[in-house]
Amino acid sequence: MRTLYATVAITLLTASTLLNAAVYKGQKAYIESCKECHGGGQALAGSKKQRAWIKMMDNNGEKLAQVHLNSKKAEPSWSYFNSRAYTKNTKHLEDFLVDYASDSGNVPACN
Repeated sequence: MRTLYATVAITLLTASTLLNAAVYKGQKAYIESCKECHGGGQALAGSKKQRAWIKMMDNNGEKLAQVHLNSKKAEPSWSYFNSRAYTKNTKHLEDFLVDYASDSGNVPACN
């Protein structure tokens, strides 16, 4: 029985670490690609609820990319949203934005 409890505990810790790694990667991608225009992650991530971020990031972040590609103000970022780097980072960005959404109760440390 102790073996079962130990296995469950290790599995939960491993899963938690993997989830945090994705959030960390999303935070890193945000800092590298978004912070210059949007400022600290708390303001942007906290501007929407989790469900809204999930919808925005559907289909590899297609809606988020379209918002930027349709905005003259976002013209400097157009190349990023058409790049392989954006496609590679969309899941991590989603994890970050959802994890720090206004209804998450979490606050990012990338101000």
